[in-house]
Amino acid sequence: MDVIWSDYTKFFIGLISIVNPVGVVPIFVNITSFMTVPQRRRTGFLAAVSLGVILLVVQFTGSAILRFFGISLPSFRVAGGILILLIAISMMHAQLSRAKHTEEESQDAVDRDSVAVVPLGIPLLAGPGAISTVIVYAAQNTSVLHYIALSLVIVLVSVIIWVTFRSAVVIERILGRTGINVVMRIMGLIMTAVAVEFITNGLKQIFPVLG
Repeated sequence: MDVIWSDYTKFFIGLISIVNPVGVVPIFVNITSFMTVPQRRRTGFLAAVSLGVILLVVQFTGSAILRFFGISLPSFRVAGGILILLIAISMMHAQLSRAKHTEEESQDAVDRDSVAVVPLGIPLLAGPGAISTVIVYAAQNTSVLHYIALSLVIVLVSVIIWVTFRSAVVIERILGRTGINVVMRIMGLIMTAVAVEFITNGLKQIFPVLG
């Protein structure tokens, strides 16, 4: 049982590191700067809901998508690990990876009336790394309890995002740019460990001799 709960704890830590709520705070504050406080809070709430809905949908459809394209879970695990590693390296340099957000998307966000779903919900929060992580963990077990546990973790992460965005201005004021960069580097370090584990486990399944 301890091993089982350890897996879900690792899923939570890995997912919250990849979603990186604190690192997204400056972007959230910037693209909602023209909004009133109620509008900003509504945008943060909708972004958190978008993240939850997207990841829940991916959780229940990810395995079917892999089967449709003929992709094995070990191969996807290695590919997802490499992607997460690239994102982690960018975070270690206190930068958001272009896999999650680009300058063009930043400019496009300024012109949008609503930024809650795009770019905040996806790809900033529910980006390739988060989606890959959910698919890998969801495919490990097909039991109902497993899916319930993963769903609860996803909901918890969404709530944390909502609380973070609700307090975004205060967080940015307290931590400052330096503090946010420190948190982002720590998250990047955790993501690196997650990525290495994904890659090594995937390679062991592809090449059993490595086990």
